[in-house]
Amino acid sequence: MRTAAGHTTVDAGAEIRRIDDAERYVASICFKTGPPASIGVELEHIVHTADHPTRPLDVAALGVDGVTLAHGGRLGLGPGGQVVLAARPQQTLAALHATVDAELDQLDDLLASGGFRAAGQGIDPHRAPHRVRSSPRYHAMAASFARRGGDGRTMMCSTAGLRPCLDAGPAAGLAERWAAAHDVGPTLLALFANSRVHAGRETGWASTRMRTWYGIDPARAGTVPTGPDPAAAWARYALRAPLLCVRRQSGSWAVPSGVTFADWVGGALHRRPTYDDLDYHLGTLFPLVRPRGHLQIRYLDAQPGRDWFAPVALLAGLLGSDAAVDAARAAAAPAAGRWIEAARYGLTDSVIAATAPAVLDVALAGVPEPFRDEVVATVEECFRRAWPFG
Repeated sequence: MRTAAGHTTVDAGAEIRRIDDAERYVASICFKTGPPASIGVELEHIVHTADHPTRPLDVAALGVDGVTLAHGGRLGLGPGGQVVLAARPQQTLAALHATVDAELDQLDDLLASGGFRAAGQGIDPHRAPHRVRSSPRYHAMAASFARRGGDGRTMMCSTAGLRPCLDAGPAAGLAERWAAAHDVGPTLLALFANSRVHAGRETGWASTRMRTWYGIDPARAGTVPTGPDPAAAWARYALRAPLLCVRRQSGSWAVPSGVTFADWVGGALHRRPTYDDLDYHLGTLFPLVRPRGHLQIRYLDAQPGRDWFAPVALLAGLLGSDAAVDAARAAAAPAAGRWIEAARYGLTDSVIAATAPAVLDVALAGVPEPFRDEVVATVEECFRRAWPFG
């Protein structure tokens, strides 16, 4: 049995026979509202052999998959061998800073012991896409994405992101907080874009990682509409998104092209979906901001070393109170929606460049004083990277 928000209890194995029931369930679980109590982050890293970065990755030699770190963070591997550190959420930004930095030190030691190092960029700068992990899910993903071209393969095998995870906040301000997470996105995407080079080639994009994500199915990875009822908007988006795969005891997990979860509820496949199937489907959707009870921010390139902290702290500052949310939306308004421009031109886009100082002023006002200098130093380095000649 599973209890969703609003005290709706469902049987995970029960069949779903009505679209309305599925939408109501998704809307009931996607946001856990209340006073912000925790903050988390997932860090994804491209890994290379330290002395030969173009060498194909030997994932068996990495030895990190499934490792639990000192403060409860877990390591996993992506389909291209990306190392993923899922940190345990903490009650304060200071606690997250301390625990994640300690676990990154531990990860660096683990990688170095095998002769590896993290690239600290949003896309593999040295190697072409190559999948090194196999599973029924990854096979189905690869087949689904291949129908639209090569971007899905690149996304799976060559990209790495930084994913801050912030509480949804009080119900009364949810719509504004959800909208603010999107409105500030192009500015932050541009500020922290660092993936101009892929497989040894300049691409012409500040964030080639995001350019790659734009090339996969927009019904799976596009922007969820903002508005007065974000839970209902997410539920509609999720039910109308195509299936990536259907889990089976044996054989392929692939599904016919274009079949949505709503189609499945309507009888398009050999059996009806269950609520457990719906939960799994939600985890195969990759919008720029994803509701997972909390807000999972998915538009940032992976950052080098300890630079992960600056974008997380800035987002916490921008979304930390109703007043900050209102100020953030006002400051970000000129650049809101400029996702393609942010990925293509970064801070050299004139609108984003003009917008960024006001957004940063709002964000820094919400960053605790002990960490402000560190965040400012990281931001200044981002500006120097965008304009190396002043």
